[in-house]
Amino acid sequence: MTTEIAQHWRLKSQRYQLVGEVCPQCNGKIFPPRDVCPYCAEGPAQPPFQFSGRGQVYSHTTVHKPPEGYEEVAPYTVALIKLEEGPLITAQLTDVANDEVEIGMPVEMVTRKLRTQGDEGLIIYGYKFRPQLATA
Repeated sequence: MTTEIAQHWRLKSQRYQLVGEVCPQCNGKIFPPRDVCPYCAEGPAQPPFQFSGRGQVYSHTTVHKPPEGYEEVAPYTVALIKLEEGPLITAQLTDVANDEVEIGMPVEMVTRKLRTQGDEGLIIYGYKFRPQLATA
């Protein structure tokens, strides 16, 4: 249990704030952080980059037979989100019916409960995306 808590603590900037990196060679925005830039194959990317959390649904599917730990939320929709800054990321959608999701739908990141882990009931939070709220 202590190892699981430490692991989730180390990943909190990625799971709660979408913090990635910027490649100093090509200025590519990278998420999640990695040793080699996926755009120019140079490395390492170092400067942290805070993503806006806004994007569009690039592709999506509905999961009816979930992996262990996600049974209580099935069926649910998982989407490829094209972030405004460029990267494609995979995320669960929330606050929208599975049959209302459309490719190109504007979405925004929110922090939500992902699942409960283990017998001790460790609650795992992370990012999901919801339809973007209209701005005035």
